[in-house]
Amino acid sequence: MVERETALLRKIDINVAESEKRTGKNTVNMQETYTVYLIETRPADAGAEGGLPVGDSPWRRYSEFELLRTFLLVTYPYVVVPPLPEKRAEFVWHRMSADNLDPDFVERRRMGLENFLMRVASHSALSNDKIFYQFLTEEKGWRESVLETGFQDKADSRLKSLSAMFRVKNPDKCFTDLKQYSDELNSAISHLLRVRAKVADRMYGVYKVHGNYGRVFSEWSAIEKEMGDGLQSAGHHMDTHSASVDDILEEEEHYADQLKEYLFYTDALRSVCRKHELMQYELEMAVMDLANKKQQREELTSGAVRVFSLKGMSSKLFGQESPEQRESRLAALELSIETSEEGVLDKNSECRDFMRMSWEEVKRFKEQKDRELREALISYAIMQISMCKKGIQVWSNAKECFNKM
Repeated sequence: MVERETALLRKIDINVAESEKRTGKNTVNMQETYTVYLIETRPADAGAEGGLPVGDSPWRRYSEFELLRTFLLVTYPYVVVPPLPEKRAEFVWHRMSADNLDPDFVERRRMGLENFLMRVASHSALSNDKIFYQFLTEEKGWRESVLETGFQDKADSRLKSLSAMFRVKNPDKCFTDLKQYSDELNSAISHLLRVRAKVADRMYGVYKVHGNYGRVFSEWSAIEKEMGDGLQSAGHHMDTHSASVDDILEEEEHYADQLKEYLFYTDALRSVCRKHELMQYELEMAVMDLANKKQQREELTSGAVRVFSLKGMSSKLFGQESPEQRESRLAALELSIETSEEGVLDKNSECRDFMRMSWEEVKRFKEQKDRELREALISYAIMQISMCKKGIQVWSNAKECFNKM
């Protein structure tokens, strides 16, 4: 449950009020059917002074939510940015539709998108972002505004991130452990969701088979006199039990969606780790470049070349450079070294700030995860206990019917 701990949530209520199916042409001029979601914002306290002005109630496609989240990832690389709900149904059991236009799936995704907006709005840094507020309140011009920020130019390419991952020499153990934890958490939740999907399949079958009890008891009651009423009543209880599985599994999907959110959160953790690896790699490259320049200065000052170089070869072929040339090169090198030293200091400071802010984020995320997953698992266990009790009650009722025959 999201608490109203930011100024934004204290001033406005945010809802993804409804969804609507539309048809139009995509980027390659082909007809497609898609879903849009209505975002409504209202003053949290209509009588309060100093409230934010409430603008339009924009309709947004899922792709626009994706664009917003990508912008937040690039702009706030130290933040564990909340994930979006799944674009297409995953970990489905065979009776559940995998169609992304299925009404039940669209409704669950609407709830997930609202949860995403509330997560962002409850974050101290993300909630103050101008682009996020425009996303909530401006029907037109938002896409142009976010693209004008140039965030796409700042985005680290995947190839660059992979290069940093394999070439960084001194990876930070804290981030290495965090990356391993995110992989293991992803694996654990994935396995849990697969098991849950298999159990849902089995349970659906077991419940529906109870409908056969109801049919058999009803048919049997037609040929009995003394036993007829009891059999008919028992059959009714079995039919009711069989039909209840649809509501049970619908409630289960709610808990599955909570697990899926944290499954997708693991990618947000890995994104923070990748950014740190890239920053660490750039720092190491800057330190190496500075060391090379200092070696060049030493060689230029002493006149001794310790390693093979093109400059050393040209000196042997065409003779030594004049003192004036050497002084000019030395002055340029000193200036370059000074610039590189400042660059290394800046990158060191950037890395330290990133580590400090990201670990505050990770701590915040883990506290949230521990609290919410514990509550979700307890609620799921309570639901299972309640379901079993209802099953016992059905057979107890059937027993009473048989006793009255």
